[in-house]
Amino acid sequence: MKILKQIFCCQEWHFLFLTLLLLPFYFAQTLFQNPWFGIALSIPILHQLYVWFIWRVELYTNYFTNKFGLQKAFHLYTIGFSILFSSRLLFIIILAYTDKNSLDIEVYFPYTLAIIITPFVVYLFYSVKKYFTIERAYGIDHFDKNYNVAFVKKGIFKYTNNGMYVVGLSILYLPGLLFLSKSALIIALFNHAYIWVHYFFTEKPDMKVIYGSTP
Repeated sequence: MKILKQIFCCQEWHFLFLTLLLLPFYFAQTLFQNPWFGIALSIPILHQLYVWFIWRVELYTNYFTNKFGLQKAFHLYTIGFSILFSSRLLFIIILAYTDKNSLDIEVYFPYTLAIIITPFVVYLFYSVKKYFTIERAYGIDHFDKNYNVAFVKKGIFKYTNNGMYVVGLSILYLPGLLFLSKSALIIALFNHAYIWVHYFFTEKPDMKVIYGSTP
C-alpha cells in the first residue's frame, strides 16, 4: 500500500489537470474533424503516462533494474521514450500537412516566428548534449541510485532551470507555423501546457526524493 501511494503521489492532480486541459481540445477536435487531430492529441498523453509509470515504479521498487540490470533496463526504457517523443513531432507534422493553409494570416508573421524559435531550440539541444547530458534528460537518475550530479547552470540552463520545457517544446510549433495549420498549432499548445503538468506532479516530486530539492 505504501508503494502504491508513492507511485501515485500527486497523480490525482495530474489527472484533474489533464481532464481540464482535454475539455477544450476535445471540443476543438469536433470542429476540425481531422482524424490526425485525435492521434496527435493522444501521443503526449501516452508519452507522459509511460514516463510517470516507469519512473515511479523504478524509483520506489527498482523493479526494472532488478529484472534486467541497470544498462539494459535503462536502454529498453529509452527506446519507448524515444519512439513516443519523436511521435509527438511526427504526428504534428502529418496533422499540419493535412490541415495546411487553415490559418488565415499573412505568411510573414508565422514564418518570422518560426525563424525566431529555431535558434533557441537548437541552443537547447546543444546545451542538453554538452552540459545536461542525454541520459539525464531521459531520467537516468530514476534508474541509477548512485547518480547524484548537481543541477546544471550552463548553456541555456543558465537562464532557465526548465529549458527543455520552456524552449524544447517550442519545436512542436514549427510544423503549424510553416504549413499555416491552425489545428497543428493547437496540438502544439496542448503539448506545451501538458508538459508542465508532468513537471509539477511527477518530475518535481521525484526530484525532491532523489536530490532533496528542486532547481
